[in-house]
Amino acid sequence: MSDDLFSSAATESGAAQASAPLAVRMRPRSLDEVRGQGDVLRQGSPLRRLVEGAQGAAGPVSAILWGPPGTGKTTLAHLVARAGEHDRAGERTSGGEQDRAREQNRAGEQDRAGEPGGAGREAGRATPRRAFVELSAINAGVKDVRAVMDQAARDRDLYGRQTVLFLDEIHRFSKAQQDALLPGVENRLVVLVAATTENPSFSVISPLMSRSILVRLQSLSDDDVAALIDAALTESRGLAGRFVLADDAKAQLVRLSGGDARAALTALEAAAGVAEDVARQGGSAGSGSGGSGGYGSPVPISLETLEQALAVAAVRYDRAGDQHYDVASALIKSMRGSDVDAALHYLARMLEAGEDPRFIARRIVIAASEDVGMADPTALQTAVAAMHAVAQIGMPEARIVLAQAVVHNALAPKSNASYSGINAAIADVRAGKGGAVPVHLRGSSYSGAEQLGHGKGYRYSHDEPGGVGPQQFLPDDLAEVADYYHPTDRGWEERIGPRWTTLRRTIRGETQGRPQDND
Repeated sequence: MSDDLFSSAATESGAAQASAPLAVRMRPRSLDEVRGQGDVLRQGSPLRRLVEGAQGAAGPVSAILWGPPGTGKTTLAHLVARAGEHDRAGERTSGGEQDRAREQNRAGEQDRAGEPGGAGREAGRATPRRAFVELSAINAGVKDVRAVMDQAARDRDLYGRQTVLFLDEIHRFSKAQQDALLPGVENRLVVLVAATTENPSFSVISPLMSRSILVRLQSLSDDDVAALIDAALTESRGLAGRFVLADDAKAQLVRLSGGDARAALTALEAAAGVAEDVARQGGSAGSGSGGSGGYGSPVPISLETLEQALAVAAVRYDRAGDQHYDVASALIKSMRGSDVDAALHYLARMLEAGEDPRFIARRIVIAASEDVGMADPTALQTAVAAMHAVAQIGMPEARIVLAQAVVHNALAPKSNASYSGINAAIADVRAGKGGAVPVHLRGSSYSGAEQLGHGKGYRYSHDEPGGVGPQQFLPDDLAEVADYYHPTDRGWEERIGPRWTTLRRTIRGETQGRPQDND
């Protein structure tokens, strides 16, 4: 499995080599260095207790980490594995102390190799560290899982050592493969830390979900990325103060990263290389920065240098500030106002500024339902298809898909009748309106329901003329007053409006006429 930016340094001395990429050198080495996951790592949270190796009646629980790439899934798994590396007082150690603790643990294990359970008796010297095993669902199978379980049982019985199994891409495991994990997870033979970029509700079996905590990881915020860039510029394992980054270049770097720390550090390293070349040649990259930044003083990295390194022109757009909301709002309002040219313009600005295309796709889906609605139901189909396509193909081709969805939304007839209808219904619910479900609508398929009268008097709609007959569906207090949906006379709603009028009168018992199909 390839190294991840957030992978904990299993061999810290090797990861700190100057020849390693900047993104590798800056990998988090402790919980305090993990950025952007404050909510799930707050004091007392299950994940933090798991990482810190908290003891007590509640033992370690398995976890499923769900989030975009580069959000810390691998590093958290490594930190869970290292939870046992603390001193007698239970305080976390760092740096060289951790190295010494590992050596003490290894020595203790050798001394106690022939004494099952001896590790627990020697806890006063050093708490046994957890064993860490890493598998990828891409190339692992049931045989590999069973081998891990067998070794975990030996480590537990011989050394009192618990095994942490990090399974990357768990959504690629079949049901049968995931079933093989259940005995070990249920008996806590292993602490499973599984990572996935897909919704585990659809990709992880229910028995495994019920035995684990689900942790939703988020992309790094702009502030987190900026802090990481600052650390990379100053720390000895990074660029060690040999470069200084201009404010506008830093802002552009943060925008282009899209919340991906690896992308930010890779771009920073590329820009540093260009700036160093310029400094050696005694020239400037763009805005007149001279070659004074030699080895004796920090080399300046300007916005022009960054553009040269990435071959991307800067676009005035702040993803975290007012411009982010202003441009996104302009896109939505241009589609609502049916100005295709304006909508495409704002779409282009967002894309060129490095806005996450998935965010744009979600906004288009919302607009298709809120502003177009039933006036053109196919607009939502186009928008949802675009959202899925964007997730699958990514940029730059995603721009074509987004443009199609934007054009469809902008040109479609408009109606907010569905949007207004649900808002009105929610207002009634929040006001306390809506009593018990009418008895004839209640479920009658379970034992004892018939004795309660559930379902009695229900009229099966398919037996009625036109498939609709008089029947009370609303609670008693709303049966005569609820009036939420008001179709417009635009697009498809022009056709379904009269049908709803007829249906409503028939359902309310105001007429016995046969509803028109209007197909």
